[in-house]
Amino acid sequence: MTNPFPGMQHYVIVNDQPWGLPQKEKTMAEIFRENGYYTSLLGKWHLGMSQRNFTPTQRGFDHHLGYLGAYVDYYDQTYQQNGKNYTRGHDFRLNLNVTHDQVGHYVTDVLSDAAVQLIEQHSSRNSSQPLFLLLSHLAPHAANDDDPMQAPAEELAKFEYIRNETHRYYAAMVSRLDRSVGQVIDALARQQMLQDSIVLFLSDNGGPTVGEHSTTASNYPLRGQKNSPWEGGLRSSAAIWSTEFERLGTVWKQQTYIGDLLPTLAAAAGITPDPDLHLDGMNLWPALKYGYESLEREIVHTIDTNPASPYLSYTRGKWKVVNGTTNAALFDGWLGERLTQEVDPRSANYEELIRNTSVWQHLQLLMGSQSERNISSLRQQAQIECPESSAATKPCLPLLAPCLFDIDADPCERNNLYEEYRNSTILLDLLQRIEQFARQAHAPNNKPEDPQCDPRFYHNEWTWWQDEQASGAGRLSSILIVFVCFWWIF
Repeated sequence: MTNPFPGMQHYVIVNDQPWGLPQKEKTMAEIFRENGYYTSLLGKWHLGMSQRNFTPTQRGFDHHLGYLGAYVDYYDQTYQQNGKNYTRGHDFRLNLNVTHDQVGHYVTDVLSDAAVQLIEQHSSRNSSQPLFLLLSHLAPHAANDDDPMQAPAEELAKFEYIRNETHRYYAAMVSRLDRSVGQVIDALARQQMLQDSIVLFLSDNGGPTVGEHSTTASNYPLRGQKNSPWEGGLRSSAAIWSTEFERLGTVWKQQTYIGDLLPTLAAAAGITPDPDLHLDGMNLWPALKYGYESLEREIVHTIDTNPASPYLSYTRGKWKVVNGTTNAALFDGWLGERLTQEVDPRSANYEELIRNTSVWQHLQLLMGSQSERNISSLRQQAQIECPESSAATKPCLPLLAPCLFDIDADPCERNNLYEEYRNSTILLDLLQRIEQFARQAHAPNNKPEDPQCDPRFYHNEWTWWQDEQASGAGRLSSILIVFVCFWWIF
């Protein structure tokens, strides 16, 4: 997005809500396509579908294979809206056309195979045109509530030592995702594209340990989970590859956020975005390239002024302010601590297993002298260390009063410094900056549900129902459905 407040700060675009990413917002795909890239999205969109012009191929992507809404079943690609009487609808398309060719196939594999095929076809078709590929996997998101955790039997068999069934399924789902990453790297290497590629692997948020769509994912020792103002919902690890980096094979701890991706990757590609876009993000490409970690960041995680449940989360440098929270603070604790004696039988040979993968071999060839890294040591460097609570620790109760944290010293948000800094210029400056952003914020764009979205009107497909209604197709379908229902009754 090119604006920090396009009205999307309150909640995601639920399938039955008639709105989408505002048309005035220019996507990364549009900018890269304007600069000669072939752009493809494989997988999840979730930025609006009530109108055709909200969908991927109308927002900068030359090609899309995947689903338009929040999530789908891993095998039949259907979506059931929770708490509604809508018909369970199919949601999977090739560009603008419905496709059922993938039904019965595990969707992680479907998207992985499509990515490999795209890379191979692109290389053979036009090697001079650069490729922008966004592989937006469903995994490891939960599917519909009636069968949320799904994985192939052969993947589950690798984790028989895990006794908890949900944990076992989650491990298998992540393992299949890991396999997908390897397939993409292998395809790039086979087509001799890896040398000149930037590969970025990241998550959009922390996992949902408990509650809606929970998968038992653990963000521990961080506080909170998905859809919360805490680091457990906001902070995730990532991996990025480019032969341009001087410090390949290292842990980079520079604070960054999703808005930095557009200016950073545009700079890497030699693209200068229109200054009138007013990008909300920083070009971190020089810092990535040379391994700098000292850039102070200002990040507005959210400022939600919804009267029913207002809350904010804001970071500048090492300071973080939280005021209010989500879900009545039910998920504000430190969730997902794993207390188990279960051990992966492969763990004793972990380093050897990694070094024997095709991905490691490909990267080693390109990294040269930088390839000799102790993998276990890198994992330890990436771990988050949190101070133990003590008698001096001040708790944060965000529904009663604002909270202030030193995120560098206390990434787990255990010690509330608000009272200590209450009259300091540090806190006053932060609060004034937050107020400035709040005044600039676009009102939330969330809309009431529209029952005309019901897939029963459109041959059991989730589709751009406002366009269908305007053309009369939806009304005709509803008449036919009513007729069939009455025919069966009588």
